Parts: sequence; structure tokens; C-alpha cells
Amino acid sequence: MGLFSKLFSKQQKDVPKVKERTPLTIQLGDVVTYDLMDYEVVGKITYQDGSYKWYAYQLLEGRKSIWLSAEMDEELELGIYESITMPISEPYPNKVQHNGRTYYLDESGKAHIRGEGRSENVNGQTIQYADYCNEEEDHFLSVEKWGSDIEVSKGYPIEEFEISILAGSN
Repeated sequence: MGLFSKLFSKQQKDVPKVKERTPLTIQLGDVVTYDLMDYEVVGKITYQDGSYKWYAYQLLEGRKSIWLSAEMDEELELGIYESITMPISEPYPNKVQHNGRTYYLDESGKAHIRGEGRSENVNGQTIQYADYCNEEEDHFLSVEKWGSDIEVSKGYPIEEFEISILAGSN
């Protein structure tokens, strides 16, 4: 083994190997590219309802903030969500109207929350949630009750090939 190969092989051993990311393993500080924009992952919420788990990642580019949801049901399901102002109250209705669309209750329940990064302040809470979709299942509403506040987000499904993930750390 020559001098140069010893030097270069030692340098390679000292560099920590970065793990490949998937939509279910995104971490704070990672960069997610979606729709030709690079977003930094600044918050992560892990939801758990019984043995079922799903994730929401807060993505930030400049002042624009969106949420990427990821869950493994029968197959990987991804969605992009943005917060909206919409009056809704409990008990959650079986259908709601928003911007000329009718959304139907798909599922609801309670989930225990683990928050990281900008979402750290919600760590340990339990929320009530309701998920709605239109008949075509190409538009969604997500309703979450945080204490006495009810937050609503609108979203739509995306495919895994529409995003790329660059690990910000190992």
C-alpha cells in the first residue's frame, strides 16, 4: 500500500457515514426538496394511536412553512399540508365544506405526541384528531385539537418520487 492510499484510506475511515433517509426516517436539519424548492426540516411530530404511528415534518424555506406527512399504511402515504383558518367544532361532523369542496370524515381518534425542534413544546400531549378527504381522495383536511384550540390544515397526496431528502447529519 502506497503513501497516498494510506492517507486517503485513513481519511475515509474518519468521516462518519451518513445514513440514507426515507420519508419515515427524516431528521431535524435534513433538507427536503419538493416542487423545485429546498426546505429545511425544523420540526418533527410523531403521532401514535395505539400501535399505529405516523409523522409530520415542518419544512421551512425562507418564511414559507409547509408540513410533510408520512405514514406506512398498506403502502407509504405522503401528503403536503398548509394551515388554514376554518371554523370547526366538536363533535366533528361527518362531512364539511371548504372552498366549494365536500370532505368526508375518514378517521378520527386520539394520538399521543412526541415533538422535536420547533414542535418540542407539544411533546407529551395527547390530541384529538379527525382526517377528512373528498370523494376523489385528492384533497384532505386534517383537524387537530390541541388543548382548547382546534387547528385545521388542508393538503393533498404526493408520491415519494416528488421529494428528495438530503441528510443534514448522520
